[in-house]
Amino acid sequence: MKSAVETLALATESPAARPLLSFAITAGYPGRPGVLRDATFEIGSGEILGLVGRSGEGKSTIAMAILKLLDIKGGVMRGEICFQGVDLASLNERGMRRIRGREIALIPQSPVASLNPALTIGAQFREAWNAHQDSPFAEFEPRLMELLASVSLPAEKSFLRRRPRHLSVGQAQRVLIAMALVHHPPLVIADESTSALDMITQAEILELLARLNRELGMAILYISHDLLSVGALCGRVAILHDAQIVECRATREIFLDPRHPYTRQLIAAIPRNSF
Repeated sequence: MKSAVETLALATESPAARPLLSFAITAGYPGRPGVLRDATFEIGSGEILGLVGRSGEGKSTIAMAILKLLDIKGGVMRGEICFQGVDLASLNERGMRRIRGREIALIPQSPVASLNPALTIGAQFREAWNAHQDSPFAEFEPRLMELLASVSLPAEKSFLRRRPRHLSVGQAQRVLIAMALVHHPPLVIADESTSALDMITQAEILELLARLNRELGMAILYISHDLLSVGALCGRVAILHDAQIVECRATREIFLDPRHPYTRQLIAAIPRNSF
């Protein structure tokens, strides 16, 4: 993994002229209104945007709002989430199912817990394929082997016969990344996707996400409380604090010239030898 300074020097300065996704939402839960208050940001096509904030600040609420899954926990939202010219907030569940998983994919936080322990890895890929495709899964299998190889997993049928308990945490995370890429979505949301990994595996996953972004051109919303991992991967960073996006600028600018007091606190908390 590149050092923070090396990555900052290569940071993308701004998103594409026409955003892939524009987010402007107020959201909350029963007993917790205002978890997000007019939180606003944009993601350009092919961009990697980091979203940073403390635990409980609403980072996962943003992910669930984009996927229109807040109601699972009784959450409500108002505002607009415009994705490729469509306001996701106005879609009914049937319309959202055409997008969720196919156009916008999620890499969840807990690798092993996110896989069904009762099903083989191959069966879980089959379910992901059948959710959005009418063609037989057998037609996808040759591409699946290429997909497994692209995320450094064994491109073998014997691997697909394994169950989640037979995988390491790092392998399980790579499986989830591969499952997110089954339909080649324009946008992938990585929600704390390296928080359960050791430092070496975390670095490998960050390098993998960066390579897939370059090769496939997919945009990534990388959600994390770890500013260093965000600095190693993302071209821009959005800082979430007190229910709002208080700063959203190029990674270089965030690290070298933080404007908001909370951003300055985050930068000051990074050990100097990390750079």
